[in-house]
Amino acid sequence: MNLYCINHTYRYEAEKLLRLFFPLVKFNELYEFTDDEGDYLLTKTEGEELLKLTAVLSLNGKTEAKEKEIERHLCEDEERELLLLAYELLCKMCSFTPKWGILTGVRPSKLLMNKMLTCDEKEAYDWFRDTFKVSEEKAKLALSVAKTELTIIEKAGDNTFSLYISIPFCPSRCSYCSFVSHSIDSQKAKELVPDYVNKLLEEIEFTAKKAKENNLTLTSVYWGGGTPTTLEADDLDRILAKIEECFDLSTCVEYTVEAGRPDTVTQEKLQVLKNHNVGRISINPQTFSDSVLKEIGRKHSASLTEEKYLLAREVGFDSINMDLIAGLPTDTLEGFKNSVNKAVSLNPDNITVHTLALKTSSFIVTENESDSVTDESINQMLSYAQKVLTENGYHPYYMYRQSKSLGNLENVGWCKEGKECVYNILMMEECQSIFSVGAGAVTKLRQNDGSVIERIFNFKYPFEYISRFDLLLDKKMRMSSFFTE
Repeated sequence: MNLYCINHTYRYEAEKLLRLFFPLVKFNELYEFTDDEGDYLLTKTEGEELLKLTAVLSLNGKTEAKEKEIERHLCEDEERELLLLAYELLCKMCSFTPKWGILTGVRPSKLLMNKMLTCDEKEAYDWFRDTFKVSEEKAKLALSVAKTELTIIEKAGDNTFSLYISIPFCPSRCSYCSFVSHSIDSQKAKELVPDYVNKLLEEIEFTAKKAKENNLTLTSVYWGGGTPTTLEADDLDRILAKIEECFDLSTCVEYTVEAGRPDTVTQEKLQVLKNHNVGRISINPQTFSDSVLKEIGRKHSASLTEEKYLLAREVGFDSINMDLIAGLPTDTLEGFKNSVNKAVSLNPDNITVHTLALKTSSFIVTENESDSVTDESINQMLSYAQKVLTENGYHPYYMYRQSKSLGNLENVGWCKEGKECVYNILMMEECQSIFSVGAGAVTKLRQNDGSVIERIFNFKYPFEYISRFDLLLDKKMRMSSFFTE
């Protein structure tokens, strides 16, 4: 499909809009229009004092256009006005109206939250809904999330940071996964683990020194991946001990370790986490359907998820998250409803409901297995989850979206009162610096006023992380100078 962007610089935004309707189509970006008999979207601006905006959409041999003229000094947002013309054509010709309107960003609630800082709640809500053509259902969801976030971000005072630990290993790779994670059942991946852990311990020590140099206070610790509990108990113990040795945890309000795959969870590992004062874990079913689990490459049963969850309760964990995914291959609306009902019956403290994202590097896309349910079914799945979770005492506390999510829909963290994951909010809303260690980790350096945010990317793959470790530390010396500029 051709994408023509003529006389303007909104190419990225136009492409993102087009992907709402055609998530897997490849686009050719062009800047001059010639006769085109194929499918295309053309967006064009022209004029000086009188601004003329044009959008033309051609699909399956049918072409429609919309134009708008406006005095330039009265045009508050040229980009948005142009994209709205294209959006109206896309909705009409594709017979599909996205629930989030023209919004394509990762953090819709942040947009509303920032507006609430400058005006009253109703004015902010109306502006958000009407300006971006957001449905009432999603606007209300964003408002609920924004109100909760405003109460949490106060924990991120000046000169604070959170620590992220990346463990890029899993027992097997799920078909929808795009993370840089190695399947630990591979002998080559197993052989990397000892060196990886040793380098990780070095980077933890290095990072702690940088935090102390800059007089930064630790707010939260979060282990992700991959699946951290893929590591053996002894390695978990070594890393946990090193964090305790190097960082002042007295100010840490939350300590999370993802134990997402139940087939990696043992009593010994849970006890190690508990002994080191980890307070929050994730045990993620994704679905409670055995047939869907098999389809997506998860080598465990739904009953094992329940078994390991109950084991974690016995060990003493009182803050447990469960993830569910709407839109998994071969899943149905009824199947997803059953998964929601089962999760609620177990009464975890958090339930995070994701929308399947068709990531380019995932098996589900590369092996052409993207036979997912329809956008309308996913809408119904998320609406059902929202209804049942609300009725059972959960409220939405954070939200984000991924590119190529089915229906351009969202991922929402739901929790019981007082069980919000602080790290998720602080990280997603970019409220403080995030010091990240391990392969694939991204350190985010933030000035106190938020005016400057700078990222340092660790090497993606474990073997590269190990072999180029000295170069990585050279890159991260930037952590010394950033806060003094």
